[in-house]
Amino acid sequence: MPALQRAEATVRARLLEVHGYTVDLDLTRGPDRFGSTAVIRFGCTEPGSDTFVDLEPATLHRAVLNGQPLDVAALDGNRLALPGLRAENELLIEAEMRYSRTGEGLHRYTDPADDAVYLYATCGPDLAAKVFACFDQPDLKAPITLTATAPDEWTLVSNGAPVKSEGGHWEFAATKPISTYLFTVVAGPLHSVYGEHDGIPLGLHARRSLAAELDREAPELFEVTAASFDRLHELFDERYPFGEYHQAFVPEFNWGAMENPGCVVFRDEMLFRSPATFSEHERRAMVICHEMAHMWFGDLVTMRWWDDLWLNESFAEMLGYRIAAESTRFTGTWTGFSVQRKGWGYDADQRASTHPVAGNGTRSVAEAMVNFDGISYAKGASALRQLVAWLGDEAFFAGLNAYFADHLYGNAELPDFLAALAAASGRDVHGWAESWLRTSGVDTLRAEAERADDGTLTALTVVNEGERPHLIEVGGYRVEDGRVVPVGRVAVELGPGRRVAVPALVEAGAQLIVPNDSDLTWAKIRLDAHSWQLVTETLSAVEDDVTRAVLWAQARDLVRDAELDPAVYLDLMERHLPAETADAIVEAVLTFAHVHVVGRYLTGDRRAAGSAAISRTARALLAGDGGQGIRLAALRAAVESSGGEEQLAELRGWLNGEDVPAGLLVGPELRWAGLARLASLGELDEHRIAAELAREPGTEAEFGAARCRAALPDAEAKARAWRDLFTPDAMSNRLLEATARGFWASGDDTAKSAYALRYFERIGEAAHRGDIIARQLGETLYPVAQAASEVLTAAEQALADQELTPSLRRNLADCTDDLRRTRAVRAAFE
Repeated sequence: MPALQRAEATVRARLLEVHGYTVDLDLTRGPDRFGSTAVIRFGCTEPGSDTFVDLEPATLHRAVLNGQPLDVAALDGNRLALPGLRAENELLIEAEMRYSRTGEGLHRYTDPADDAVYLYATCGPDLAAKVFACFDQPDLKAPITLTATAPDEWTLVSNGAPVKSEGGHWEFAATKPISTYLFTVVAGPLHSVYGEHDGIPLGLHARRSLAAELDREAPELFEVTAASFDRLHELFDERYPFGEYHQAFVPEFNWGAMENPGCVVFRDEMLFRSPATFSEHERRAMVICHEMAHMWFGDLVTMRWWDDLWLNESFAEMLGYRIAAESTRFTGTWTGFSVQRKGWGYDADQRASTHPVAGNGTRSVAEAMVNFDGISYAKGASALRQLVAWLGDEAFFAGLNAYFADHLYGNAELPDFLAALAAASGRDVHGWAESWLRTSGVDTLRAEAERADDGTLTALTVVNEGERPHLIEVGGYRVEDGRVVPVGRVAVELGPGRRVAVPALVEAGAQLIVPNDSDLTWAKIRLDAHSWQLVTETLSAVEDDVTRAVLWAQARDLVRDAELDPAVYLDLMERHLPAETADAIVEAVLTFAHVHVVGRYLTGDRRAAGSAAISRTARALLAGDGGQGIRLAALRAAVESSGGEEQLAELRGWLNGEDVPAGLLVGPELRWAGLARLASLGELDEHRIAAELAREPGTEAEFGAARCRAALPDAEAKARAWRDLFTPDAMSNRLLEATARGFWASGDDTAKSAYALRYFERIGEAAHRGDIIARQLGETLYPVAQAASEVLTAAEQALADQELTPSLRRNLADCTDDLRRTRAVRAAFE
């Protein structure tokens, strides 16, 4: 289907003013299709003009414009022409639509636990036309009034408050003016928990098979929700504007969450069915705060076009971390941002596909889809932290409140935002934006130290090797009796290409120097040689969590840039991680070691040694006195890295509930991870997988079994998984993801290399299967560890295919960049 072009959206926005949608859905027509009737009332500034409406029906039954029938056969793909508009118009569309199995549009899911059916609508960025006929672009906002017919036992939740439900017929109040991509409805025999805070009705919803989990998690979810509301109401003049506030946890969701006003949707993995670390609870709290911030950034005021996606995501990201840290018991969120989230953004910003945070020239919605990345989220949030540090809270939030007041229920662009901040602060915000929002790439901040023969610091300079100004703190530390003691932090403003002396830390007797110590900016850091040596000796003795996170992130950068032997990173891990006290750092280091260092950068005996190092580190953490979250993260790593008969026997025992480290439980998620490990080593067969699937039916079992089957090393199992991956509609989105995750877990190098070459012969087929499947096949299944020269050549040839969609091209290009990086690291150290 043709993606909406910006030029087309501009013309349509100039012509039309949408007064409102009335949408009626019939959800009783069977497992494949649902009825959709939409009435759109809209004005036209140039009567007599033509335009088009967006819709993707299975069958278009009737279209009536201003009382005159339109030819339904004139539907061209996903567009129906609307000729001869009047000053005021009414359009009626009656259609039958397809349920989705990919989380795009109205997704239908049958719960394997009890065969109950659930639905939810995902309409962003341009999927609303899969649910109802509409003008599907963000700057044609209008109230939406929903009615629906559903099975009698179902509960429905939507953007508007329910005003009537009787005999399976539901009516909802009209929403405030919202963009079509923000529409949702969640339906099924839901289990619900209700509450209220500050006059706002609250609801939590999930599948009935997750009733126990929702009841258990509800107090924490309500606690974070209330704290987030209170803090945002302190910061913003405009109160929450969308009435009730529901949060629905749904299956097979493609993202972490979606900010539909009045009805936020989360992936239901966030209702932890297995034991979770404190860091995972912390990330969930951040996501709750992030989505609530969207009620202002994105929902109340919406970007005019997708090149200002950052006006949604960067703000929600920054405020999500800030609100959680300031207003909930999850005060350590910035540690996770530094050691986990920013790595996603740094990786994206160093690829060929990097783009500016704002104003990136997005010409179509198809191009916009690929910019939901670490730049729009993590880098944008870091840029805003810089802006807040530069302007101060008072001027920043005064500007935001003026921005909201000027564009209430409307749309805005980057110049609107900058004008509001400039007026509130009196500073050159436009100049700041040119440096920070309209450029791409990562700057490097380097510490240059002069030292006496005994290592005493005699002079210190911090160098900005990039093109942006940076406001940072430079930290100085001394090593005393095995402790790393802070001696001071000095605020430094570094202009582009500037060198700034920091005599205060010399005078304080600092030994270890950490640029960007509190992680206020977006930049890689490089320590002087003496400081790096101290890090290798004393990292675990650094007291501040964020400082340790910054230093671990520097080690990660060094490995990825082929400046540090991956084996040395593992030595650092084995030496210092057993004493770590922050869950987020333990998780991040073990994950990078497993997925990147051992999974990609090391080969042969070095890979085996690396896996053994992870296993030793995990078991040292399990034997230590760290908190339960750290020990749980360690148990996961021990499961993933188990090898050798002794460890495999131990793993089998854990899966049977025997000799599990004290205080820990093997929940469904970890159990299936262990089974996948056994499957990849040939220790499991199809009969055992089927028995495990029947043992406790549910989502984890479905996904886990798919992963295990794909991980089996025998040729028949690989061929079957390969066939399913490349057969359209053979699996839902999440089952395909699970299969892709398992595929490369086994097989010898020859077999993997052969499949890698076949992958690039066939990946072009994914271009016609939608953005989500393109992401799963183009990213999750990409053979990033198969780094032979002929594989890289095949990848580059695949990228030359002119038929690739923007989404598939971006996924392949990014993974090919990572493949080149893998080759560079191996070449440097093997």
